[in-house]
Amino acid sequence: MKTSYLFYFLLFSFSIISKAQEVPEVDQDRLEKTIHTLAKYGMKENGETNRVAFSDADLQGRAYIISLMQISGLEVSVDYAGNIIGKRAGKDPGLKPIGFGSHIDMVPDGGNYDGCVGSLAAIEVIRTLNEAGIKTEHPLEVFIFSNEEGGVMGSRAIVGELLDDALSVINSTGYSMREGINRLGGNADRIWQVEREEGSLTAFLELHIEQGGILDREEIDIGVVEGIVGIKWWDVNIKGFANHAGTTPMALRKDALISASKFVLTVNEVINSYEGNQVGTVGRIEAFPGAPNVIPGEVQLSLEIRDLSSAKIEKLFEDIKSRAKAIEEKTGTTFSFTPIDATSAPALTDERIQKLISEAAAEMGLSSMQMQSGAGHDAQDMARITPVGMIFVPSENGISHSPREFTSPEDMANGANILLRTILKLDQSWF
Repeated sequence: MKTSYLFYFLLFSFSIISKAQEVPEVDQDRLEKTIHTLAKYGMKENGETNRVAFSDADLQGRAYIISLMQISGLEVSVDYAGNIIGKRAGKDPGLKPIGFGSHIDMVPDGGNYDGCVGSLAAIEVIRTLNEAGIKTEHPLEVFIFSNEEGGVMGSRAIVGELLDDALSVINSTGYSMREGINRLGGNADRIWQVEREEGSLTAFLELHIEQGGILDREEIDIGVVEGIVGIKWWDVNIKGFANHAGTTPMALRKDALISASKFVLTVNEVINSYEGNQVGTVGRIEAFPGAPNVIPGEVQLSLEIRDLSSAKIEKLFEDIKSRAKAIEEKTGTTFSFTPIDATSAPALTDERIQKLISEAAAEMGLSSMQMQSGAGHDAQDMARITPVGMIFVPSENGISHSPREFTSPEDMANGANILLRTILKLDQSWF
C-alpha cells in the first residue's frame, strides 16, 4: 500500500513539474533589442534619450510601439485619453479581460527602463504566446498608458479621475494635457468616455523596474509588490519679518529662514520617530526677499509624505504641524500649510495575485521578496477598478529617473517570464 501511495505521489509531482516546464519562455535577446530600439526615439548626440510625453520623440516612440503590437497580432486602438490599447481574443469572449502593461514616456533626460520594460515585456508576452500556440481562456489587453510621468494621465482617465483642472496643466514640452491628448490621437472633449466600470477587467498586472536599490543590494531576482504608497504634498509658507541684516540684533529677529531650517530638521525627526517604511521630504525651499543683507521675511517650501497607510500619513502630518507651532512660539514666525492637488491614495495589491507571482518565481528557481513601492505607478489608479499585481525587477545601484538607469537583460527576461506565468495562472484560476 505504501508503495502504491509513493507511486501516485511521484506521478502527481511529475505532472506538476511537467506542466511547469511546458510554460514557454520569452526571447531575452528580442526583448533587449526592442528596449534599445525604443531608446533611439529621442536620443541626443551624447547618446542619452529625452522622450517626454507629447514631444515629437514620444509620437515616434508610440508609432514604434503600435507597429510592434500590430506585428504581434493585437487589435490596436488609441482611446480618447491617448492610451494605446492592444486586444487579443480569448477562448471565452464572455470572460473579462486580463490587463497588463505600463508606459513609455520619460521624465526629462530620464532613463530607458522606467516604464519601458513593463511595456515591451507585455508585448513580448503576447509574441511568446503566439509562437507557443497558446490561446488563453480570457481575452487579454495590453495597455500603454499616456503621460504617466506627467501625472498618470492615461490611467487616471480610465478610472474616471482625470478632472478638467488637470487638462490645463502644461508639461516641459509647452503643451497642456488637453493639447497633448489631442496630439497623441485622443480627444480631450470626449475624455469621459474612456472611463471603465469597476469589475470591467479580471485583473491588471504591471511589471516595472524597482527604481530603488533593495533588490540589487540583497541580490533578489523578483520583488512582489504588496502595495503602492500614497503620496501627499503641501506648500508650506513661513512668515517672519524682513529687516536690515546689519542693524537688527539677533535676539530681535523674526527670521523665516531660521524657522524653515528648524522645520526641515523637524520633518526628518518626526518621520524617523515612527516604526515603518514611511518617508518625508522637503525638496524645495525659497527665501524672500533673497538678498544677502536682508533678514528673510518669508520662506516657501514643500512637504511630501509617503506611506502605504493614509491614516499614518495624516498622523505624521499632524505631528509635524504640531511641532511647527512650537517653532512659531520660539521664533515669532507663523506657518501655514496648503494641500496640493497632486496627491495619490495608497493602493494595496491583491494578496491572491501576490501569491501567484511568488509561485511563478519559485517555479523558475528565482528568489523573491515582498516589498512596497515608494514610487507611484499606473497600477495605483487601476486598483480602483480591478485587483492589481506588480512585479519588480532590480535597478542596478538603485538608480532611476537618470540616464544611468539600467536593468540587465537577464533581469528583464526574468520579469517578463514571471509576468507570463502569472497571466497564465490568472487565466486558469480566475473566472
